[in-house]
Amino acid sequence: MENIELSKILIFGGTGYIGKYMVKASISSGHKTYVYARPITPQSSPSKIQIHQEFQAMGVAIVQGELDEHDKLVSLLHQVDVVISTLPYPQVLAQLKIIDAMKVSGNIKRFIPSDFGIEEDRVSPLPPFQAFLDKKREVRRAVEAAGIPYTFVAANCCGAYFVNVLLRPHEQPRDITVYGDGKAKAVLNYEEDVAMYTIKLADDTRTFNRVVTYQPPKNIVSQLELISLWEKKTGQNFNKVHLSEEELVKLSETLPPPQNIPVSILHSVFIKGDMTGYELGDEDLEASQLYPDYESITVDKLLDIFLIDPPKPAMGAFE
Repeated sequence: MENIELSKILIFGGTGYIGKYMVKASISSGHKTYVYARPITPQSSPSKIQIHQEFQAMGVAIVQGELDEHDKLVSLLHQVDVVISTLPYPQVLAQLKIIDAMKVSGNIKRFIPSDFGIEEDRVSPLPPFQAFLDKKREVRRAVEAAGIPYTFVAANCCGAYFVNVLLRPHEQPRDITVYGDGKAKAVLNYEEDVAMYTIKLADDTRTFNRVVTYQPPKNIVSQLELISLWEKKTGQNFNKVHLSEEELVKLSETLPPPQNIPVSILHSVFIKGDMTGYELGDEDLEASQLYPDYESITVDKLLDIFLIDPPKPAMGAFE
């Protein structure tokens, strides 16, 4: 049987929150994996130095540089086939520099920009979140205009991140905030699965120049259902403190940026139900249907992980 050579994958933002999962998924799937990262300096944090060391021990090729080093980017791009960006929100428009370098290199078989959230082309959220998504839309349109082969992903909620946001398990609270009536359905996908799905679709001809949504049926859950599951697993009963839609809208209007963005995201996901507010048709691609043999972590199993070895809350705002 003929051996098919796996693509060489370059990851931007690989030392960040979702990026670390992406790097591990790429390596574990057998891809030669490169990470473009800011240089280590005497001022670099011990955690950043540690992640570099961990990556090198895994066989990751780390290239240190800045995103405005155009010639270095072009040279590196010539060595790879697929580019995945996991740059966080403040750096979303910096991906335009990556696109410029890819136009010059001319060899990239697939680019997956840093979406990994809601499907931005099918929702209309509050203005602070809208402005957030407009930057991602700008990147999508630039990729299309450049004629670079792409796959756009709507990975919805990073599961462990949002379990920490919604249930605050490390704090063991008595009160849990419920947004609106708590009945809107969201999609919580474990970060390891988000990464594995992304690596799988990077070489998949079915996903060429398409949008892929990560919406496994068992990962669709409301806040009230999530809290009920957690109560059963912990044997606790929580006091549910409802925060109304009007209060969230007011916060989105009065909080200064960037604090107004997270509340606008909460409104979109947990009050409007934007993640499940549109129907997936026959022409849409959904990850769990594309890869039915891959067993993703359900919401129920994700909460079991929190009971045994709870992932620590991520630092910073929503990615």
